[in-house]
Amino acid sequence: MSSRVAVVTGASRGIGREIALALCRTGFDVVAASPQIEKNEELLENMRALGGQVLAVNMNLLSFDSIREGFAKALQQLGRIDVLVNNAGVTRDGLAVRMKREDWDQVLQINLHAAFFACQQVLPGMMKQRWGRIINIVSVVAESGNAGQANYVASKAGLIGLTKALAQEMAPRDITVNAVAPGFIDTDMTKVLSDDLKTKLLAHVPLRRLGRPDEIAAAVRFLASDDAGYITGHVLDVNGGMYM
Repeated sequence: MSSRVAVVTGASRGIGREIALALCRTGFDVVAASPQIEKNEELLENMRALGGQVLAVNMNLLSFDSIREGFAKALQQLGRIDVLVNNAGVTRDGLAVRMKREDWDQVLQINLHAAFFACQQVLPGMMKQRWGRIINIVSVVAESGNAGQANYVASKAGLIGLTKALAQEMAPRDITVNAVAPGFIDTDMTKVLSDDLKTKLLAHVPLRRLGRPDEIAAAVRFLASDDAGYITGHVLDVNGGMYM
């Protein structure tokens, strides 16, 4: 069998970048999807150095046409998609009473609607070959809630619901659908936090440290493997114990 093909959305930086690199190291051909990713030569060179085929697809998750065209390009060039990692996500935080409609809409569109549309693009092929892995990156706050993030929490909680619904629909075709829920991870999103706020946050983390992007990537790599064939509809928490 030729190498399995994985598509990773939001692959340009942070957790998505580490997931793309981890899957390359595991032997997958990887499609890195993100806005302007074709210009990210450093990442593409790093991925190619790990072996296998690498394809970059500029994908705007606010546009259904862009999502459809991106997956069509991947299928045309690589012939199949075995694994989909819905990693892309944005925040537009604010108190619910003052939240702007566009901030609600954009977060739901990118974090939830686009993930569903991406699933629709890969499911026909996975159903035909009777094997597939869909892995949705959610968040600890989807399980615990968080003040000031009504839009983000709703989008990620919705993604957990989508994960469980699709897991039941797709199980007869040997397609597993799971979620990984990161806690506070050392990425660009957390680098902007003040030291005082980080200290307060870490007080709620039993392991007393931020997680690393490669620790999220390791969870994804496992769920994408044959070893995880009897796990579906599961939310794998990678959060240092901050929510149990």
